[in-house]
Amino acid sequence: MEFLVRFETRLPDAMGDAERKELREAERARAMRLRADGLLKRLWRVPGRRAVVGLWEAPDATALHAALSSLPQFPWMDVTVEPLATHPQET
Repeated sequence: MEFLVRFETRLPDAMGDAERKELREAERARAMRLRADGLLKRLWRVPGRRAVVGLWEAPDATALHAALSSLPQFPWMDVTVEPLATHPQET
């Protein structure tokens, strides 16, 4: 099942630069693993914001939630998920 996932990350202002850098590196590594596993299909940046739009594929919403919540920055993400259905012209 495919999902359109939108999220914006808001890290705390009090978080130090070193911690931010470490968190970004961990986030990238986890995203690469999710991509290799076939869950994360595509990502797009939203210009001018710390927001991302992604195409994800998972067996169900529970599996998608597990993947998203495994991201190191998940505690600071505002996430919106839209399940996608195949358009009749695509069949």
